[in-house]
Amino acid sequence: MKDQEGKSNKEIKQMEKQATQEASRLAKNQLRKKDDLAREQALEKATQAKEITRAEKRAAEEVGQLAREQARKKAYLAREQALAEAEEERKRRSKNQLPA
Repeated sequence: MKDQEGKSNKEIKQMEKQATQEASRLAKNQLRKKDDLAREQALEKATQAKEITRAEKRAAEEVGQLAREQARKKAYLAREQALAEAEEERKRRSKNQLPA
């Protein structure tokens, strides 16, 4: 009888130890998952911040590019206007210099 009681007590202690180990393992897994989730969320936030920064930079560059393009067009039109006026002036002088 004592042998069975000793065996039973031993089994109970081993089961208790296994239950404690299982609880510890589950707690560690839960903590690891929580840490992994926090790390993943931090990475996602950082990625979103980088994307926002890139989008803002791209928008600023587009505005600058548009302004440069408009300035080029304005300079081109001014040159064309000056050339047209110079041509008109040459024609006018040419007509005035012809013998009558």
